[in-house]
Amino acid sequence: MSRPVWLLLAPVLFLILWSGGYVVAKVGLLHAAPMAILAMRYACVIVIMTVLFMIFRPPLPTKHIDWLHLAIVGILIQTVYFGLTYLAFVNGVAAGTAALMMILQPILVALIAPKWSGERIGWRQWGGLLIALAGTTAVIASRLDIGPPPVLGFVFVLLGLAGITGATLWEKRFGLSHHPITANLIGYAAGLICLLPFLYLEDAQPILWDWEFFAVMVYLVIGNSVIAVGLLLSMIRAGEVARVSTLLFLVPPGAALAAWLVLDEAMPLIAWIGMAIAGAGVLIATRK
Repeated sequence: MSRPVWLLLAPVLFLILWSGGYVVAKVGLLHAAPMAILAMRYACVIVIMTVLFMIFRPPLPTKHIDWLHLAIVGILIQTVYFGLTYLAFVNGVAAGTAALMMILQPILVALIAPKWSGERIGWRQWGGLLIALAGTTAVIASRLDIGPPPVLGFVFVLLGLAGITGATLWEKRFGLSHHPITANLIGYAAGLICLLPFLYLEDAQPILWDWEFFAVMVYLVIGNSVIAVGLLLSMIRAGEVARVSTLLFLVPPGAALAAWLVLDEAMPLIAWIGMAIAGAGVLIATRK
């Protein structure tokens, strides 16, 4: 059975949007505090999803447990992953470095998936994962000479890593074929609710309203929150969780490249070689 065109294009579009999100978010943090940006972002998405829900009238979950599963995935992605990644940015972690540390996510998924969702991980996938990990390790090592970020920033990145890993595994095991509008509406509402206490505790700072900030918000709301997250959940539902996760190996090179072009974050020669090796590993792990 042939796969729909949008599903074939989904990995490429997702990788472009997700990789650029790291850099765009760091630009946004020059204009507002992290929790304030996320709260506005999620509120805008909820408004969009509410309008779409009223137009298309998609079905709601029929069981309370399905509501809970959608909420848990939303909290893990929106509150834990995005919230802690933004905190890592303001605590000295470079956009490219944060993205590169997220390379551990597919490894963690591959290790946990066999017991969690009953998937079988073959030797070819393990080989591709190890090759990709070696390439990305070279990229990370090349950046350590530039200067390591504060320990607290690393802690936030690792906790955010746990959030996106947990969301991937939870969605694969408990996620059903809910309408994307319904799933996003519930997920973002849960994420915003759990974010509000952190917004309250955050030191207030004035928001710099200019065209750059508006452009950042449009990208984060439409590009990241609506399109990219929707594509991620759709790909998880359509394929094996470990194979889908290996696509995230291409996010760090993309984010590092964007950070180099936009934020002037240094990219040594060895980093480019490592990116090529990581890409080869992804190809091996995901090729049918």
